[in-house]
Amino acid sequence: MRILFMGTPDFAEESLRALIKDGRNVVGVVTNPDKPKGRGHKMMKPPVKILAEEAGIPVWQPTTLKDGAFQEVLDDLQPDVIAVVAYGKILPPYIINYPKYGCVNVHGSLLPKYRGAAPIQRSVIDGEKYAGITTMLMDEGLDTGDMLLVEKVEIGSDETSQQLFDRLSVIGGELLLKTLDGLYENSITPIPQDDTKATYAAMIKKEEALIDWAKDSTTICNLVRGMNSWPMAYTYYKGEPVKIISSTECAEDAKKPFGTILGLEKNKGLKVACLGGSVYIKEVQFAGSRRMNIEDYMRGHEITIGEVLSSNQMS
Repeated sequence: MRILFMGTPDFAEESLRALIKDGRNVVGVVTNPDKPKGRGHKMMKPPVKILAEEAGIPVWQPTTLKDGAFQEVLDDLQPDVIAVVAYGKILPPYIINYPKYGCVNVHGSLLPKYRGAAPIQRSVIDGEKYAGITTMLMDEGLDTGDMLLVEKVEIGSDETSQQLFDRLSVIGGELLLKTLDGLYENSITPIPQDDTKATYAAMIKKEEALIDWAKDSTTICNLVRGMNSWPMAYTYYKGEPVKIISSTECAEDAKKPFGTILGLEKNKGLKVACLGGSVYIKEVQFAGSRRMNIEDYMRGHEITIGEVLSSNQMS
């Protein structure tokens, strides 16, 4: 099969790596344009582009696919199938309908749940017990196409979205290989999604990472896990933002105002009051400082016991 691969970030890189490692005939790679990053605004290549160039695979970075802008490349490459993994652009009908075996998408959820841009993070934030990868035939809807193969995994009780992301990216590559084989051998029966069970995983916004201490400990700890490694859950201490890298639950209800710092408990963390219980903050990053275990941070910095962590900067 002549495979055209379309993808951009680390998650997609693992699927492309699986195709290359297995010796598949990847005739081209389409990825988003390079973007400026960091303080120096240096132009950075997408991870997929870097891998493709290392493997000697031709790369295209179109700014638009609309109005047949990519038709000439398709006619030149004549792909039998297009593998799409976190590409970042909506595919117009002329691309979706071009290849013999269709456009196969690798999606990081158990469809029809968590359609959309941030399925892995939303799964962790929502406290889901399971996540997974679904391969599907793309149509013109948003992750609405017929399902091909599914692999389900259990989410660890303290697993962050980044850790789950890393696990699922590898599984996604493995499932893509199986899916392509199944399509070629005509051994997969596409299954329509049940739209009545669909949920939507909207793109994460930074303001969503702000901790509301009036929530219960499970909700807060799920938020901390789900926002790791971007954008990181945060709160305000004496008006200054503090990123909360990791935390654990505590059932004990201190009956203090939500967000009250109750004290430091050795090998557990900084105890903070919340709805119906409390949370141990284990790892933090204050402004201008590196990430640190809270006990290490408090050896060189004072944190006032009884101070209330706030959900707004003015407090």
